[in-house]
Amino acid sequence: MARVLFVGQAPDTVDFTDPALPKGLNAEKIQAGIDFAAKKIAERGWTGGLCMIAPNAAGIDMLEKQLAGATYDCVVIGGGLRLPPKSLALFEKVVNTVHKAAPTSAIAFNTDPEDTAEAAARWLKAG
Repeated sequence: MARVLFVGQAPDTVDFTDPALPKGLNAEKIQAGIDFAAKKIAERGWTGGLCMIAPNAAGIDMLEKQLAGATYDCVVIGGGLRLPPKSLALFEKVVNTVHKAAPTSAIAFNTDPEDTAEAAARWLKAG
């Protein structure tokens, strides 16, 4: 059974005043997407994990601990960490943390939480 970790920014830490984010986006909509992603991962028969981090050093520490606690076949990094221009430094830290702490894990990227399972499926043979 494949193990997939979905890494994203904790919805309650998102700056919704950022003009790069879609209008009308809020923590509830992000959480609904995260819940949908978890459901789709489980429907494929995979063991799913979530790591919703704060955009700071504590968030990176949380990710390191999560990766140390299990071996993942694929780590999906969410678009919310990758797409807003002001998140570039955090995105780089997340990618490098995954690369160092889970060197055998495939790394995938989603466009939104709803396509997280599809992003992982690109890198997993099962599914």
